[in-house]
Amino acid sequence: MRQEQKFFGSFFRERTAFYIGSEIYRRSTYGGKHPLAVPRVSTTTDLCRAMGWLPDDVFVEAPMATDAQVTRFHHPDYIAALRRAEASQTVSDEDRTRFRIGADGNPIFAEIYRRPMTGAGGILRAAALCADGGIVFCPGGGTHHGRPDRAAGFCYLNDPVLGILALLDQGLFRIAYLDIDAHHGDGVQDAFHHDKRVLTLSIHESGRWPRTGAAADRAGGMARNFPVPQGFNDTEMRHLMDHAVLPMIDQFRPQAIFLQCGADALEEDPLSRLALSNNAHIAVVEAVMTRAPRLLVTGGGGYNPYTVARCWAAVWATLNHIPIPSHTTPAAGAVLRGLTYNRAAGRNPPAHWFDSLRDAPREGMVRPEITALAAAALKDA
Repeated sequence: MRQEQKFFGSFFRERTAFYIGSEIYRRSTYGGKHPLAVPRVSTTTDLCRAMGWLPDDVFVEAPMATDAQVTRFHHPDYIAALRRAEASQTVSDEDRTRFRIGADGNPIFAEIYRRPMTGAGGILRAAALCADGGIVFCPGGGTHHGRPDRAAGFCYLNDPVLGILALLDQGLFRIAYLDIDAHHGDGVQDAFHHDKRVLTLSIHESGRWPRTGAAADRAGGMARNFPVPQGFNDTEMRHLMDHAVLPMIDQFRPQAIFLQCGADALEEDPLSRLALSNNAHIAVVEAVMTRAPRLLVTGGGGYNPYTVARCWAAVWATLNHIPIPSHTTPAAGAVLRGLTYNRAAGRNPPAHWFDSLRDAPREGMVRPEITALAAAALKDA
């Protein structure tokens, strides 16, 4: 495996990483009081450009997926309901009840059909771009809770599932899906419940919505779940990666890795109680990017615009072997200073949210719960 990692590392240094984005994210919002009222993908794109890391020749515009492309997983009636909701900006009682549109934190908003279809189209383009090997970053993707026939957890479609299906269509038969979002990647795990070609691994906060992903949940044998306690720190993430996740990925020998890189496990995020710095995300990317000839990285959760954009910009730099400087450029600082964040933390943001991309490390003790999770996962592998 060490020889393969050396080969893939050399391979990736010689290949261009592609960045998939879209202007649909710039002013699209789920509503003023919704956690996804904050700009994330557009800020990440602007920040990467302001740092000088995103030349035009690697930026790929995300197309909208077609109904035919998404209905291989999603029910046609549900896609038709999303179309109706966007056209009328209302939802019938029947559609709300059946498809959970306009319910459970899944609001009606101006681009309720076009935005998720663009996310899906971006992931499908990403899968095509890495068909022969390489790296693609699609920060607008990662909507891992979407169900075939309903919205769930702010996710209207499940673009990771669609992306994995596209990779399988290429003839691949060993795909590792690693999810480091604070919330369990339930929709992806359930979609490939009995598919031996897809290994799903999820590191998420224990007891956090959707309250699935117990350590004992193996989903037909091809899932490994790591429900971590509140206060989960960088040292503990490194322990799980080194002592469980990476050995299992190496044993599986994937032909492609799909990394859902949600940023809501960062300490400053309002929707979790984990305590990671973005150094943990950077380290995960560094660890997996030489373990398979294809790497597809998406965004995911993340509800503090400063920390999400800084994290995902740092991820993009890491994918391109760009050293992350200690200070942002003046243009990048201006992007960050131009943000507004209506929660209490946004009223007096600390200077390092403007002036740097890397957080200070958040190291700590490795608690018994973490060592037990790692040991149990390897024992049952």
